[in-house]
Amino acid sequence: MARQSESGLPLEPVYRPGEPVGFDPAAQLGDPGQYPYTRGIYPGMYTARPWTIRQYAGFATARESNERYHQLIAAGTTGLSVAFDLPTQMGYDSDAPVAHGEVGKVGVAIDSIDDMRALLDGIPLGTVSTSMTINAPAAVLLLLYQLVAAEQGVAGGALTGTIQNDILKEYIARGTYIYPPQPSLRLVADTFAYCRAELPRWNTISISGYHMAEAGATPVQEVAFTLSNAKEYVRAALASGLAVDEFAPRLSFFFVARTTLLEEVAKFRAARRLWAKIMATEFGAADPRSQMLRFHTQTAGVQLTAQQPEVNLARVTVQALAAVLGGTQSLHTNSYDEAIGLPSAKAARLALRTQQVLAHETDLTATTDPFAGSYAVESMTGDLEAAAAELIRQVDEMGGAVAAIQRGFQKAEIERSAYRVAQQIDAGERVVVGVNRFTSTGDEPYQPLRVDPSIENDQAERLARLRATREHRAWQRRIDDLTKAAAGSGNVLVPLREALRARATVGEVCAALREVWGSYHPADAA
Repeated sequence: MARQSESGLPLEPVYRPGEPVGFDPAAQLGDPGQYPYTRGIYPGMYTARPWTIRQYAGFATARESNERYHQLIAAGTTGLSVAFDLPTQMGYDSDAPVAHGEVGKVGVAIDSIDDMRALLDGIPLGTVSTSMTINAPAAVLLLLYQLVAAEQGVAGGALTGTIQNDILKEYIARGTYIYPPQPSLRLVADTFAYCRAELPRWNTISISGYHMAEAGATPVQEVAFTLSNAKEYVRAALASGLAVDEFAPRLSFFFVARTTLLEEVAKFRAARRLWAKIMATEFGAADPRSQMLRFHTQTAGVQLTAQQPEVNLARVTVQALAAVLGGTQSLHTNSYDEAIGLPSAKAARLALRTQQVLAHETDLTATTDPFAGSYAVESMTGDLEAAAAELIRQVDEMGGAVAAIQRGFQKAEIERSAYRVAQQIDAGERVVVGVNRFTSTGDEPYQPLRVDPSIENDQAERLARLRATREHRAWQRRIDDLTKAAAGSGNVLVPLREALRARATVGEVCAALREVWGSYHPADAA
């Protein structure tokens, strides 16, 4: 009897020649670096150079996070990935009443250009690629990054990195939204246009399936809902007057890597093939770069356990293997202690070493797409592609991702999947080592990294000094310019940048936009 995959698709005990039925390697695979990019987006993939080793970090103050970044760079990290605290993600300053108790907890607190200077102090922004996990205020943090880089003498054309900037998945799975969907999509499209002129090497969006997967989405749902969101962004950019090949080459994606290695490899291959077809046939993209699905991967935080945390080292290694065998462009490996608290410096270093072992001690970089032609993996790739395409069709029939979000479709589908998994774990049908099988009563005590609660007061004092010392008239003039731009139809990023240059805070510029665009409340959408 066939087992079922995480997506509920059949997994046969044996796959034989002739499977999948009707498989045409020339049409469905091609060579690496060629349409439909099933085998990878570059001809040589890791034989030319390994994936970017990117470690996600950020906590407490900008100074403390800066110290961790220097440690990671010294240990061999080739790209930084910044985590922001919840107030920053929601567009509030650290001294806002709603921020109380959350400052610096799950990421670094960034309130102004002063904090961004401290965060990036001594980091060579012309050579280090930086990813920033920020969505509703993504444009704000990107502009702060650009301003600090300019102070370092680094031109916008030399900056490389990514902002997540994926607001649609926030309405589905995560909740760090500020504005309603339509002005949020306008801000995304404005960012595309601004970066084309000012930051041509910057990835303007990282369309994320990761957070939906962490909320319980199956691999099929992760691919389908991510690509449906991507189609919505493409339509928004086209509606703003951009041509598809002007912005699509800078689109990027962000997926999870689970412990179910074979299905994850198939997922990445199917996603590449689907996106290539969507861009070529639905949007008429002629530039091959517009058809390439470039993606970052993070190992599955939701699969880490607080029980026997050292076992997470094995889980993360398997997950990282899945990402590499699936052809990721960059990878973050979670630390083994993240189910307990913020990762310690030792745990973060071990997570980094995991990638370095894979890159330098194995033969994973010796050949491209080693699973190509596998009866099992090609069958699973085809099954996953077909199932995801059907789910994308359902979203399209509802009027697209935003219309489906307003109906609660994606959220309800993901919640059903998450509930099914929880039931399986509770019943013992799904084995989680150390939790419902192979448990131990003698676990050693673990002391997680704690954030000093005094940083909230420290941030508030810094904000008070900033507001007292900045040139108030220039600040007010720039805030007024931003409000007028938001009420009009022009690109808001230039007035936004100038407000930040005048030392407006993250909370102040987000409040100015909120004043014009309003706030999003799920009850209103329903």
